[in-house]
Amino acid sequence: MKNLIIWAIIVGSVVYGGSKFLLHHKVESGVDMAVLAMSPFVNVEYDGVSSTMTGELTIDGIRARINGFSDEIRIDRLGIDTPSYFSLLSLADIAENIRTPDDVIPAYFGFIAEGVRVPVNADYFKKFHAEMLKDVRASDIDASAAQCTGKYGFSPEVLTRLGYSEQVVSLSAHFRRGIGNYKVALTSSVEDMWDVDAELTLAGDMVTELAKGPRYRPKLSAMRIEYTDDSLNQRVEKYCGRLGLSDDDIIRAQLDNLSFFGKQNGIEFDEYVIDPFTEFLGGKSTLIVTAKPSEPVSISQISLYHPSDVPALLDLSAETL
Repeated sequence: MKNLIIWAIIVGSVVYGGSKFLLHHKVESGVDMAVLAMSPFVNVEYDGVSSTMTGELTIDGIRARINGFSDEIRIDRLGIDTPSYFSLLSLADIAENIRTPDDVIPAYFGFIAEGVRVPVNADYFKKFHAEMLKDVRASDIDASAAQCTGKYGFSPEVLTRLGYSEQVVSLSAHFRRGIGNYKVALTSSVEDMWDVDAELTLAGDMVTELAKGPRYRPKLSAMRIEYTDDSLNQRVEKYCGRLGLSDDDIIRAQLDNLSFFGKQNGIEFDEYVIDPFTEFLGGKSTLIVTAKPSEPVSISQISLYHPSDVPALLDLSAETL
């Protein structure tokens, strides 16, 4: 019996090691082909591929340099997350099973990007920020309130004054099938800035809906977004104060930013969001925003409604912790 157990362990280890070698070889071959295809636009290097028994498969130690720029983008880990190692093996064969994606795509899968490192003085980030401001009036950009609260995004100079030398961003998106719906869990964070955890419940079958490609029109059944401040509010308050803004000025500027964000997304927020947001600015650490429409709402059609009607349409509200 003892020998049988030992042989089972040996055989299992050999099978696992062999499958892992083949999986990594297949992934590395695909990555190398993608890197070659991107070479006219961006030069990419990476340390290697890794996988876990829990179902993660990642490309590690990525270094990318966009042609025309000298500074690098670094990414600690970039990959996918599945229910188990066996799910990874099934996904590796998706090319051979493309006609039956429902049998290949697991009930739960996700995409992860950890440690996307962008120096605040990177030349490509300066260019990106400048492009964002092309259609904004110079007087609006230079306004102290807009500048120190990041109404149009924080510039490299302001980020430096806020105490940041590097932005370290992590993102993930996970999809989970349900009965008649599917959930999308989104997380994002910027180190020493903020953390966001969001969950969207969307109507329909996940595989069928995602297979529509450009014709995909998600319908929102429910939403919960939890935003936690990780020192950014305090840094903004101090910097705005150094520019001469009072506490009331800073709150007014932040409320103006909220209104600006709403207009960009076709929403005119009401007191059920504004009042908790004001409380959040007053010292609370977490803001939770929820939407519970009475029936699924097509996200692409929200713009057809008057902005002041959207909060009621979505049954939008907020609270603080």
